[in-house]
Amino acid sequence: MQCWKVARVVKEKTKKLRGGAYGRGHKAGRGKGKRGGNGMAGLGKHRWIWMQVYMPDHYGVHGFTRHAQKVDIKAINIGDIDRTSEKLVETGMALVEEDKIRVDLEKMGYGVLLGGGQVGRPFIIKVGKATEKAIEKVKNAGGEVETNGGDKEE
Repeated sequence: MQCWKVARVVKEKTKKLRGGAYGRGHKAGRGKGKRGGNGMAGLGKHRWIWMQVYMPDHYGVHGFTRHAQKVDIKAINIGDIDRTSEKLVETGMALVEEDKIRVDLEKMGYGVLLGGGQVGRPFIIKVGKATEKAIEKVKNAGGEVETNGGDKEE
């Protein structure tokens, strides 16, 4: 019978510390440990400082983009013109022609003539747009409304 010498196998550290992580802490050597989660995980907790530095606008409401820009059009009631007609004539913003007062609302910065109020004297009003009610009130008082291209607002 031959006697075989059994060679002593030197245990490596990986076999010796199978339950631990080979000197890398508790979870670092076990695959996907020490990452703190996937993707955006932890931005409100353990990655808060990173988010404040690199993504300060991540949380909160930031509005929206308005593609069709709003244009503000100034409007005036026919009753306001009638009430201030004497002052308009005194300041030169309106002219008196044959017992009618000529008012150019476009030069005054108004785009629309509205039909609110009463008309007690005849006017010749030049404006971009006018409502049907305003045109009717001016005509009943003996005046007229000149609009650009005959546009009437509804």
